[in-house]
Amino acid sequence: METVNSRPVKILQVCAIDFSVDRLLKPLIKESMKQGYEVHNACADTGLFQQLKAEGLTMINMPIERKISPISNLKTIRAFASLMKKEKYDIVHVHTPVAALLARVAAKMVGQKNVVYTAHGFYFHDDMSPKVYKMFYEIEKHAARRMTDWLLLQSIEDYQLAINDRFCSKERTIHLSNGVDIWTKFNREIVEVSTLRKEVGIAEQDIVFTFIGRLVREKGVFELLHAFNRLHKENPKVKLVLIGGLLDSERDQESFAELQKLLASPGVLHLGFRNDTAELLSISDAFVLPSHREGLPRSIIEAMGMNLPIIASNIRGCREEVFPNRNGFLFEKENIEELYNSMKMMADDGDLRKSFSKESRKIAEELFDEQKVLAKQIELFNTLTEEVGLYEKTV
Repeated sequence: METVNSRPVKILQVCAIDFSVDRLLKPLIKESMKQGYEVHNACADTGLFQQLKAEGLTMINMPIERKISPISNLKTIRAFASLMKKEKYDIVHVHTPVAALLARVAAKMVGQKNVVYTAHGFYFHDDMSPKVYKMFYEIEKHAARRMTDWLLLQSIEDYQLAINDRFCSKERTIHLSNGVDIWTKFNREIVEVSTLRKEVGIAEQDIVFTFIGRLVREKGVFELLHAFNRLHKENPKVKLVLIGGLLDSERDQESFAELQKLLASPGVLHLGFRNDTAELLSISDAFVLPSHREGLPRSIIEAMGMNLPIIASNIRGCREEVFPNRNGFLFEKENIEELYNSMKMMADDGDLRKSFSKESRKIAEELFDEQKVLAKQIELFNTLTEEVGLYEKTV
């Protein structure tokens, strides 16, 4: 057990909403607890707090606006500062752009040490106007330089940018990568599907493309549905499974209303949010992620763990996971014609799918094993506590 003056070393994990705790941070939180750390998790309660608490997580409700809103943001900063003063955390680990920024401002105000920021994907991106891009670039850079002790980047492109532009010292900048449980969860050899194919309406001879993500325009779902509709007219055996929906906190409600018409298209199976993604991937033939922007998407890694060939847009993050003509295809984002052609080639060639699927699993094992990613973070936590003499080893 690691202790500070006879108490466990305390870590505060920060993100915007409980959905991120459940879907992104839970493996790290549980591994940290297993290693003897006391972990508190601060975010907005959108309905998952009870479930997370039942799993043994310590949850702190911290309402956070997911946009720049001065009055609300100031209240959040004060709440974070009060929490940090009260709990005297040894490490503060922040995630998601707005929540990470507000928590770091609070940490700076109270003199918090050991502030770690994981950028799951820098907020600025090429689709922004030059003026907006520069504004968010400068915010990220300033916060990294002035309010962050350690900068962790999932994307190698983000890491290289941070190093080249000196966001943080090279010694305190880490390429973290991303990973999922490819051994006991996203592993085709151990997943049982029994009657699932019949339950969701998929016949044995169907060729199934699957998408996982929020049903918003920036995820490319409109291009995907248009490309699929064309393919389905040519080959009715092709099906499209959509896993995901729209959270109440999302801002793209108008797009979602427009989406309803496309979701009613023949061959489209919209299953909503699911907890059996591994099982659904196991009855799929290919995975598609046509996003306009990403960090380093977990959904692709999950699909690769399940031996699926991948079709994805040629953007940051996706091109670190998809190697063209080895485990899938990349197409230029928002290009429906290229997306259609990629899906058609995948649907028409079973041998190609088989070859790509084997390579996907190999790449997942080599580059995206969750245990390797968790080990990097636990090693950092251990180093931070050891360097400043925070803990003693006790039996």
